[in-house]
Amino acid sequence: MPSDSAVQALANDTFLRALMREPTDYTPVWLMRQAGRYLPEYNATRARAGSFLKLAQNPALATEVTLQPLARFPLDAAILFSDILTVPDAMGLGLEFTAGEGPSFARPVRTEADVARLAVPDIDATLGYVTDAVREIRKALTVGGVQRVPLIGFSGSPFTLACYMVEGRGSSDFRTIKTMLYSQPEWLHQILKVNADAVIAYLNAQIEAGAQAVMIFDTWGGVLADGAYQAFSLAYIERIVAGLIREREGRRVPCIAFTKGGGLWLEALAASGVDALGLDWTVDPAAARQRVGDKVALQGSLDPNVLFAPPETIRAQARALLDRYGAAPGHVFNLGHGISQFTPPEHAGALVTEVHEYSRQQRAGR
Repeated sequence: MPSDSAVQALANDTFLRALMREPTDYTPVWLMRQAGRYLPEYNATRARAGSFLKLAQNPALATEVTLQPLARFPLDAAILFSDILTVPDAMGLGLEFTAGEGPSFARPVRTEADVARLAVPDIDATLGYVTDAVREIRKALTVGGVQRVPLIGFSGSPFTLACYMVEGRGSSDFRTIKTMLYSQPEWLHQILKVNADAVIAYLNAQIEAGAQAVMIFDTWGGVLADGAYQAFSLAYIERIVAGLIREREGRRVPCIAFTKGGGLWLEALAASGVDALGLDWTVDPAAARQRVGDKVALQGSLDPNVLFAPPETIRAQARALLDRYGAAPGHVFNLGHGISQFTPPEHAGALVTEVHEYSRQQRAGR
């Protein structure tokens, strides 16, 4: 990998330039969860690995699945194949993935003693497989000294991680963590402080290993009440952003924050220090641009379920969203959440092609 002072040659840096609100020839596109179960080649690799966790913990296989969508579609970025729950797993909570049930923790954080035992993990010792994967992916993306597209690293937000840590698994009502929030807020703040410091160390390790942009997934921040969101989610996102490495290999390392259900707080998120905001499908990108001005780039907002429609409808929806944003700099096309496992791959391909073709026409004034 290049030294800090060297600039890695990028064949396509459109995604990074868009995140920095620089003019681009077209709107770059990548898809949240673009390496996943909707691709038959991914399912074959996962079967070979034996389980999702074994796949994520094998740098060679994680590299393989990270590159699979790029072999199918002309995407403008790769995203590290991993899972947000690797961080609490590294804290010793006993992560398990059960078929049909999703992730769970054998040792959830429920008592004051549980909270007191939490500590920032040694990233090299516990999550070295992730940074090894980052290095391998960068190497695989580079041919003849030129890298095809940038690599995105990521982590869950402190509050989203805490939801799984306290609930012990996914939840429909978040009753356990909200009970802690209102009855023992000091416990939750301590969990969030540890999580934030762990995420800072984790994302910085990814950046040092070669991630060229990072994203904070605040998947469950939107379940919080106004006021609670600022205190228990946003404040810790701000803490992370302030602690990140922001330049590497002679370039800015952009940071994207995405709070699902966070449309109410776009202005506050835009002031958090991030370079870009992810929008879910409830947020109009034109209104979002008016609200945040030119403080940040915007990413996302297409309903993932659009991809179940016929290709001509998908293309029309893509054009409509691009028209809503306009040809101004600072737009990354993406979904408003992760792509569904039931999405026909050719429908994703139709979306990517239409975004590239139509946005080029926009830039050309046609």
